[in-house]
Amino acid sequence: MAIHMIKYATDAGLGRKYEAVASEVWEGLKPSKEYYCGVVSVDFSGGENLQLVPFTTEESSGRVPLLEVEARKSDTNPSETLNLRIRSDIAYLGRYAVLAAAEVKNYEAQGKGDKEIISDVGTDLNIQEMEQVNTAEENVIDDNYRTYYEVFVYSFYDSDGDGIGDLKGLTENLDYINDGDPETDTDLGCNGIWLMPIMPSTTYHKYDVTDYEAIDPAYGTMDDFTTLVDECHKRGINVIIDFVMNHTSSQHEWFQTAYQYLQGLPKGAEPDASECPYVDYYNFSKEKLGGYYPVEGTDWYYEGQFWSEMPDLNWDNEMLKTEFEQIVQFWLDLGVDGFRLDAVKEFYSGADEKNIAVLTWFNDMVKSKKEDAYLVGEAWNDYNVYAKYYQSGMDSFFDFTFADKDGIIADTVKGINGASAYGKSLVNTQELYGSYSDTYIDAPFYTNHDMARSAGYYSGDYSEAQTKLGNAMNLLMSGSAFLYYGEELGMKGSGKDENKRAPMYWSTDADATGMCDGPKDMDDIKMKYGSLEEQENDGNSIYNFVKQTIALRNEYPVIARGKVAFDEGISDDTVCVIRKTCDEGQLTLVFNTSEKAQTVDFGKSALGATEDRKYPLQIAGELLTGTEAAVLDEEQLTIPAYSVVILE
Repeated sequence: MAIHMIKYATDAGLGRKYEAVASEVWEGLKPSKEYYCGVVSVDFSGGENLQLVPFTTEESSGRVPLLEVEARKSDTNPSETLNLRIRSDIAYLGRYAVLAAAEVKNYEAQGKGDKEIISDVGTDLNIQEMEQVNTAEENVIDDNYRTYYEVFVYSFYDSDGDGIGDLKGLTENLDYINDGDPETDTDLGCNGIWLMPIMPSTTYHKYDVTDYEAIDPAYGTMDDFTTLVDECHKRGINVIIDFVMNHTSSQHEWFQTAYQYLQGLPKGAEPDASECPYVDYYNFSKEKLGGYYPVEGTDWYYEGQFWSEMPDLNWDNEMLKTEFEQIVQFWLDLGVDGFRLDAVKEFYSGADEKNIAVLTWFNDMVKSKKEDAYLVGEAWNDYNVYAKYYQSGMDSFFDFTFADKDGIIADTVKGINGASAYGKSLVNTQELYGSYSDTYIDAPFYTNHDMARSAGYYSGDYSEAQTKLGNAMNLLMSGSAFLYYGEELGMKGSGKDENKRAPMYWSTDADATGMCDGPKDMDDIKMKYGSLEEQENDGNSIYNFVKQTIALRNEYPVIARGKVAFDEGISDDTVCVIRKTCDEGQLTLVFNTSEKAQTVDFGKSALGATEDRKYPLQIAGELLTGTEAAVLDEEQLTIPAYSVVILE
């Protein structure tokens, strides 16, 4: 019997159920999405219209839980051969498997009525010399291209019933973000977490740090944090923490000591850093400049550009740099994988080159301690401004050009921009960032804690579909994509910051286990699309759409790592077509941003055919916002409204 080994991963049609048993069990194989594939040829008679027959097995001792086995006619000898294609997801599969095919005979070909097309092949068909096919393992690349989930601990999950989210609550729900098992589909699939500030603070948002080497008691203990990090790493989740270097709290020991020192100085005397080193950690002046506040009882002022309770740090001071080097080492020793740097354009207001110099120092310092640490900075401005910050060597800067209610993504989905604007912007930013750094990793995001939630960007009959599409356009961008907690549920929240940081919508019952109270000044927000409880079993929900998008991002490394080429030959105001290419492969992504299905003729592609194969090839993935499926007929693709199709 001829045996042909193949990689096979297709979801077949309907048919009878068959069983398989295993013998001579192999041990030592790593879990993977697919383990073995094989084809065995079996004689049969008659039938020109045999359809795909899926095989399944029951899970019991000695059984092989096959994902699928398909039966179909041989292309080379259709009148005499039936091919059984086998795929399994188990870690330990027998080197020799036996197919029990007692029900093979009398199969009726779907739609044709052909009887007796398969002869009785018996119960002892051996499939020998099966080979390992670790396609999922092959796709796992341990680098800094990840999908990050931004968590505001305060509003995520309350483990102790005090109304405030905490680190234990987050740890208990890590399986929601990623359970560490590539075989399951019950988690979001994010492989990175960005923790908004967790250090002690006087505010709910905690961007005013009072102690850089501690955990805010409202969130738990340092042991809770290290447990969280350990559990994340077990699941393949990297952890980056918010790092606020532009300012401290006015209640920080450094500032309090300096403030009291100035209050004690004789009138007219100049401060002496040898007496109080902290006086040079901040920007004190005898001039009342913009953004400066008085030191009570003195003729001195201090800088606090964001708020009087958040005094700005002086990055000309070398002792301050030494302090932060020690702080960085403290957190790296606890296992963090990197840092998100807050307000990097404000170290020196209006002085980009000086800000870049600070970031260069910080990047070099961190990478000297942890070479693979991931660093992403917040430089809130137009991309033409923050692009130059890549000169610092930092891995990433948040791509504000595409984010927010007036960003490229939202304007494209709303039809303000034509679909082509999205593709052109991807190429333009790629070229600009690349002109400053050949190692940059873009950091696309759609919303964050400072922006209105994306579900509020759209209204009308197509608002849910538009909300889905906007998320897909973000998550399918190259780089390390960021997803703000609750966006996967279509949570709402706009206006004041408290509204943008509402409790994670686990349940419609505000008193349900884990539900947080949220910031005390938050308005009553009506959530439009339902809680996780309501959405998780709804195949058409925003939640499941986002999961599917992340799953595709994980399955195809080229989505995150690929260089973008825009196909202007077949893109227009409604459809955007891009091609992504890197060492891990090549894909074509098609976005329909209109309310009607569109047909794309790849015969008119400006990019042309691939080097060795007809273009396009086949549909590798669909992100559908409705019930209609995409149709690929030779070189013509019909893509439903507000949907995405991926071709390989």
